[in-house]
Amino acid sequence: MKTIDLSGVKVDNVSMAEAVGIVEGFLGAPAPHLIVTPNPEIIVSAQKDEELKRIVNSASLRVPDGISMVVVSRILGTPLKERVTGIDLMLKLIEQCGKQGRKIFLLGGKPGIAQAAAARLLEKFPGINIVGTYHGYFKEDSEAIKAVKDAGPDVLFAGLGAGRQEKWLERYHGELRVPVAMVIGGSLDVISGQKRRAPKWMQRMYIEWLYRLFTEPERWKRQLALPKFLYLTLLKKVI
Repeated sequence: MKTIDLSGVKVDNVSMAEAVGIVEGFLGAPAPHLIVTPNPEIIVSAQKDEELKRIVNSASLRVPDGISMVVVSRILGTPLKERVTGIDLMLKLIEQCGKQGRKIFLLGGKPGIAQAAAARLLEKFPGINIVGTYHGYFKEDSEAIKAVKDAGPDVLFAGLGAGRQEKWLERYHGELRVPVAMVIGGSLDVISGQKRRAPKWMQRMYIEWLYRLFTEPERWKRQLALPKFLYLTLLKKVI
């Protein structure tokens, strides 16, 4: 599997279909596997957070969750195949889990969000086996660890916020004894209906970031990661 280096952060050059196939292989292996979804915000944060950079670079699969990453990679002559969004990969994997009888656990969001997301997913994919849910506002790590271990899932989807989720899973993945754990950011908010995803036409035009900025203006500081990312990966190489 070929990797692309974007300012010191490794990203796997995979398509969505290839990513799904790789994860299916992980499910048949004994060792735990961590899936991360580096995007411009993560790449910028990793410049000052060596622990985060180490975790991302050592993950079993690192999918490119940002169209700007694809564009920059092509300009630099090391083109990524396509953008693989975390939420879309999550949904593909849940669909596959349903076909294979795999057990799923949802972790994250405010109290009630994971349960609401589970209900929506059961409507979308009848027959999937969601063995547990737990919110992301726990005060003691032991609370969430016990919930996951008691459920014994095959796949754990964790949305605890960028940075925290990667570090939490890296710290406890072995103890949890879950074959595959994937970070999903705010996907549970979207799936539950708490937040809306950008319309399909905006997704096709790769301007979901603009929709999020209009609907969540408090995110404006996070959006500054994009020009910083472009400077780190592109402008810094030519000026």
